[in-house]
Amino acid sequence: MAVHRTLVVLAILSSCLAEKYKDGAKVEVYVNKVGPYFNPHETYHYYQLPVCRPQKIEHKSLSLGEVLDGDRMAKSLYDIRFKKNISPAQELCKTTLSEADLAQLKEAIEDLYYFEFVLDNIPVRGFLGHLEEGGFLPHNHKVQLWTNIHFNIQYNGDQIIYANISTKEHEPVNLDDAVAPFEIRFTYSVKWHPTKLKYSDRDKLVKGTSFFPKTLEIHWLSIINSLVLVFLLLGFVVIILTRVLKNDFARYNTDDEDGEELDNDDNGWKIIHTDVFRFPPCKSLFCAILGELTDCNDLQLFIALPVAGRLDRKMT
Repeated sequence: MAVHRTLVVLAILSSCLAEKYKDGAKVEVYVNKVGPYFNPHETYHYYQLPVCRPQKIEHKSLSLGEVLDGDRMAKSLYDIRFKKNISPAQELCKTTLSEADLAQLKEAIEDLYYFEFVLDNIPVRGFLGHLEEGGFLPHNHKVQLWTNIHFNIQYNGDQIIYANISTKEHEPVNLDDAVAPFEIRFTYSVKWHPTKLKYSDRDKLVKGTSFFPKTLEIHWLSIINSLVLVFLLLGFVVIILTRVLKNDFARYNTDDEDGEELDNDDNGWKIIHTDVFRFPPCKSLFCAILGELTDCNDLQLFIALPVAGRLDRKMT
């Protein structure tokens, strides 16, 4: 029980510890993961792609919820300052792509890879590139890479409320005609927007804006079939128990003249009534094991909540 109380207290305290910034203070941006858009469970480290990276990669210490969510946060080269706009776009880095790098980027864009950054514990996502297909004969196929990221950040006072990114501020780079070695320039820009939303409302805002498609398919026929099966089984059990108990009660309510015969030929539910209410052997050990299993189940529930999205994974 002490472990449970500790987890609850930590979750409550972490929700109260909001990051506050001074004007011009650095806002750390962590790169996280990349993966195909239609399979969010398949993810890779962002730096596995041939993109801008620091000379020494520093990973962030992750919480339990972040580990269970498959996060792989590492520091980035983005230099974002609180309330400081960056316009026009500022250069992030220049890199030269080899033939293998170009092939890797093309394959990722064709698989509709998205990337995820984390800014002040807010996940921001965007697409790595743009795949343009059209026509049948002839078939048009263009693989384009977004090289600019624009950050839109909302703030209230000294706290960040919400953030998102867009990649369409600049024209993408066409990779179809790229020949190695191919030099490419990555840029970024930042726009700060004041808002009246409170920090306490930002969790609802973050969870309410989903990057992935929300598809809710309810198979009503399967649900109805399951319910009918359950009710039928319950009905059969009730009918069987009613008949058995009715016969037993009829036998036990006979005249006293047949009492001795009933005692000698008793085969009803009263035969097992002494066994049902009998203490099991080693009842203290049994109670201890049952209590420990209950504690383990509660701990599994606390671990499952961040995975299911019912508890903020950044707080656990």
